[in-house]
Order: sequence, then C-alpha cells, then structure tokens
Amino acid sequence: MFRLACLLLLTASAVIAQPHQIQIKHDPAAKRVAVTVDGKPFTAYIYPGPTVLKKPVLYPIVSAGGNAITRGWPLDPRPGERVDHPHHVGMWFNYGDVNGHDFWNNSIDVGPEHKGPFGTILHTGITSMKGGKGQGELVVTADWLDKDNQLMLRETTTFRFGASADSRTIDRITTLTAAGKEVVFKDNKEGMIALRVARQLEQPSTKPEVFTDAQGVATKVPLLDNTGVTGLYRSSENKEGDAVWGTRANSVALSGVIGSENLVVTLLDHPKNVGYPTYWHARGYGLFAANPLGPSVFTNGKAPAMNYTLDPGKSVTFRYRLLVESGKGKTSARVQPTDW
Repeated sequence: MFRLACLLLLTASAVIAQPHQIQIKHDPAAKRVAVTVDGKPFTAYIYPGPTVLKKPVLYPIVSAGGNAITRGWPLDPRPGERVDHPHHVGMWFNYGDVNGHDFWNNSIDVGPEHKGPFGTILHTGITSMKGGKGQGELVVTADWLDKDNQLMLRETTTFRFGASADSRTIDRITTLTAAGKEVVFKDNKEGMIALRVARQLEQPSTKPEVFTDAQGVATKVPLLDNTGVTGLYRSSENKEGDAVWGTRANSVALSGVIGSENLVVTLLDHPKNVGYPTYWHARGYGLFAANPLGPSVFTNGKAPAMNYTLDPGKSVTFRYRLLVESGKGKTSARVQPTDW
C-alpha cells in the first residue's frame, strides 16, 4: 500500500510538472499560422495580404487565462472598443519613415488626409516552424516595398513562443537587409515594435485627446466610459502612466485586469539593439510601442537626430520580448533578461 501511494504521488507530481505543449499549424488557404498551447489559442501569425492588412501581424494574443490582450477592431470588433487608428492591429513591426515612405499609417482605411507615400510589408514565405514542450518557433520572411512595389528591405523574422501555467512569452528577432540602395530610417515617433491592447488594459481616460502623426494629421480619441478600464504603465526607470511616453527604459510593464484575470504585459528591449535603451511610444488609449530610432523627435530636438542608415546589402537585427503574466497585479517592469 505504501509503495502504491508513493507511486501515485510520483505519477501525479510528474503530470503536474509536465511542460505545456505548444503546437504550430499553418493554414495556407487562410493565410494563417496558428499557435496553440495544449490545444487552446495563444496567437496566430496572419498575412491576409495588402487588400486586408498592409503588413503581417500576430493576432490575437491570448493570455494563459484565455483572455485576448489585443484589441479586436478592426478585424473582430467588440462592444465598447475604440475605433481609431485602423492600422493598429495585433502586434506588429514597422516604421513611419523609411526613405520617405510611411509604413506605420498605411491601411485599407487610410483617408485622403494621409498623403503618403506609403510602404507595404508583404509576406513572402515560411522558412520553418516547430512546436514542442513549453516552446515553439516560427521563422518567416517578408519584403518591404515602396509605393511602386519596388523592394527596399528584405526581412527575416524568428518568433519564439513560450508557455507556462501562468505566462505566455513571444520573442521577436527581426533582421532587415537593405536591397539595391541605401535605406534611411529618418527620426520619426511612429515605430517600431508595437501592439494595440484590449480596452480593459487601456489607462482610464480623463479627457478627450487629439494625437498628431509625423505629417501633422490629427486623430481624435474621445473620452469613453471607463467601466472595467484598469491599465497602468510603469517603466523600469519608475516612470508611471502617461509620463512613460517619450522616455527611455529597457522595459515597460502594463498592468490591468480582464474579467477576473490580473495581468501584467511587459515589453522588453534588448541590449544588442540599436538605440538601447529604447524610447517608448506608449499611449494611454492602448498603443504600446517601443521605438529606438527617433531620439530627436522624442526629446524635441534636445538629442541629435539618429537617421539610422543601412548601406546596400547591409543588415540590422532588432530583438524584443513580450511577456504576458497572469495572476499578478500592479508591478514594476522587470530587470532585463539575459537568456534570449
């Protein structure tokens, strides 16, 4: 009996300790690569093409508790959501001024007030995908095209997915290679790694706002009912709320509650990145972005312009981590990790 009890205890412990299985499945017809954890949704790499989205994105992103941390609109509208900035979809990577082309604001709903010229990021292939216990990996390629559909940059991106009982992790490692001519990323506030969060993770608004893009086009963000809106930014440099915007830090945490699930969503810069530690383009209405390439813009000219430049054939790599933790309340952004 004692031996049987010990065996049952050891078996139960082994079951509890088993890592969660990440599965990655490509559906070419849907132009979608689904990432699941133990058969439940985590995220998807979607590339429906420029008649739907002007860049590939991860959408949606779902917490360990089963809640989408990303906004649904415009793909899957939810009651009470904001309907501004149609180019804010899921989690994406682009920039507002690449050889004069705006990759950030481009969408199928772009209005005549946005003059462009616009760039488009076109998915070109899946190099590899691999699931596993507690981790998975997806490698994809894309072309950054100018207004005439001429190649400006080649992109190779590796997504590494992690899962535990109470967390989800996405590492994005993106290498950009200049094609036939010099590529200049002119200082611009609109970039670079970004996600648009669910309404519950926005910061409660106290007044309507108007936000102006790099071309002077204004977007009105109205005051909405704050019921259930619980978000708060905090940076690793102890900046909080709206004060995070335009400051530098190696990470920023956004805490909040969706339903009964306490969440902390942390975006982390990497020491090897250009411009480390990055500037933060984080807005209370739900835009959560890190941009290392606009120092003169974020400092009102106090810092010299970077105007980061790639010579033909040269490459640059950007590394970021998104950490979604469940069951945690208000917290400071964590120390920079060294394992990725």
